[in-house]
Amino acid sequence: MRNFIVRTQIKGMNMLSKTKKILKSNKGEGFIDTALKILISVVVGGLILSGLYMLFKDTILPTLTEKITEMFNFNGQ
Repeated sequence: MRNFIVRTQIKGMNMLSKTKKILKSNKGEGFIDTALKILISVVVGGLILSGLYMLFKDTILPTLTEKITEMFNFNGQ
């Protein structure tokens, strides 16, 4: 019975030291870091998409519409 108690105490001490080691460790990635990365990527992606939309809306689409209209209004001259 004494051996059982000693083994249980040793296992408990080992588990306690492992738990302390894990809690003191600052290794790994937290939830806040991941959430911040996702938020930054969404904001940057939105800015890039809105910039491309403004470029297409003001510069590319009017020119494209004009060229298509000229192509279909071709008189053969």
